[in-house]
Amino acid sequence: MSLPAALAEIVDDFAALGDSDKITLLLEFADELPDLPEHLQQEAMEPVPECQSPVFLSVDADDPGSVRLYFTAPREAPTTRGFAAILHQGLDTASAQEILDVPSDFYYDLGLGSVVSMLRLRGMAGMLGRIKAQVRNQTSDSGSDTPGA
Repeated sequence: MSLPAALAEIVDDFAALGDSDKITLLLEFADELPDLPEHLQQEAMEPVPECQSPVFLSVDADDPGSVRLYFTAPREAPTTRGFAAILHQGLDTASAQEILDVPSDFYYDLGLGSVVSMLRLRGMAGMLGRIKAQVRNQTSDSGSDTPGA
């Protein structure tokens, strides 16, 4: 499995815990999801309909060596916020290639399947899938406005 170091560390942290401690850690992540920068408005962000709660994300891959990720999710949805925060802390500033190399089912390694529903886990998969799609779109566009290309 190929994970950026920050995401691998998060996976290891979850794997070392029992079920109740995993929930506690997920809620701690939810509290750590950073607020959106002022220049981003929710309307300009991509919705993630796979999530049960309203989640929006934005990807900035202008520098493919350090991709920036932004999320917004309501505080009343701590599980969803926790998933977004895990992806933010684990992938923000990773390279485009590192993000694209993350296995789509890496979230199973967090060991949350016994404490949250599969529907919620599919929401995390939806977030990762949309991040990867935006990274692909933004990095494949680079160089396309070269004359004669």
